[in-house]
Amino acid sequence: MTPPATPIPQATAKPHANFKAASFADLPGWGSDDLTETWPVFMSSCNAMRFKPEWKEPCSIAKTIDAKDGGAMRVFFESLFTPYQVINPDGSSEGLITGYYEPLLRGSRTRGGAYQTPLYGTPADLLTIDLGSVYPELKNMRLRGRLVGNKVVPYASRADTEQALAGKEMLWVDDAVDAFFLQVQGSGRVYLSDSNETVRVAYADQNGYPYKSIGRYLIDKGELTSSQASAQGIKEWIKQNPARQNELFNSNPSVVFFKEEKLSDPRIGPKGAQGLPLTAQRSIAVDAQFLPLGAPVFLATTQPNSTQLLQKLVVAQDTGGAIRGAVRADYFWGFGSEAGEQAGRMKQRGQMWLLLPKSAS
Repeated sequence: MTPPATPIPQATAKPHANFKAASFADLPGWGSDDLTETWPVFMSSCNAMRFKPEWKEPCSIAKTIDAKDGGAMRVFFESLFTPYQVINPDGSSEGLITGYYEPLLRGSRTRGGAYQTPLYGTPADLLTIDLGSVYPELKNMRLRGRLVGNKVVPYASRADTEQALAGKEMLWVDDAVDAFFLQVQGSGRVYLSDSNETVRVAYADQNGYPYKSIGRYLIDKGELTSSQASAQGIKEWIKQNPARQNELFNSNPSVVFFKEEKLSDPRIGPKGAQGLPLTAQRSIAVDAQFLPLGAPVFLATTQPNSTQLLQKLVVAQDTGGAIRGAVRADYFWGFGSEAGEQAGRMKQRGQMWLLLPKSAS
């Protein structure tokens, strides 16, 4: 008999999340995963979570594990953690697994020539109101807008951005499509031709509107099928329909604002929502309303457009506007065009197991 879904230990519970206690034997591919690839990611998250009571013991013991001993890591997790299968509110155990990456764009600090598409920093008149400070049940919920007289009104949507943010441009890039997809990815790198340097542009804020998928827009309009609505398929549609590019982009009213960061080490990934660098193929973005950031998650899915298994221990280190739901993850592929090809094609079904310290029970 399949055991019923059980509540997650209260120390890390999230609203409406359902979890089913499991054993490591239930995790497909657990015994064959190379845990040494995930260990540095886990240790990085441990440094941020070690002050939480339930994480103090495992994070302390983790420091004694040889970083090259995958067998010892497996014993560590099996001894100190309990896996919980993540269950959707409707009782199903499968969900959508997509991919994201860090792209490289070409740009300039000044407008001119090919550089006509702006990237914006956070505008000074953007207000962020923490609703949890007034309504505790709305913890982690924020309202964004601007002040007009003595009233807070919605900030400009994408369709009104050019007029509302004139003069607030941070950088200029040479491709409007790449700039739009940069906002979907959340961060990226820009090679600046005028100074011969590459900088990182990281997520800073957004205009307060919910993310709307342009792929879904094209599907609903009958322009693409679900299987065609990959990043590559959408870009090809734009090439074939250039006059409808703005219509498509404006169907997503959400605008991401960036902050510039120095790229001190190109090998280090961008920071995720946990404030830590992401690691290619070992970091995922999740819905923090369901899963706690920093926790290990065993992911069982398949490679992009393939039936080849992808079964790995990853760490929940990021969030995203399109990542909504319990069994829902965005798999970080890394930096560059090859990572972008993989991320753009990834739209797989998968299952997830959340690993929590036994001391949290």
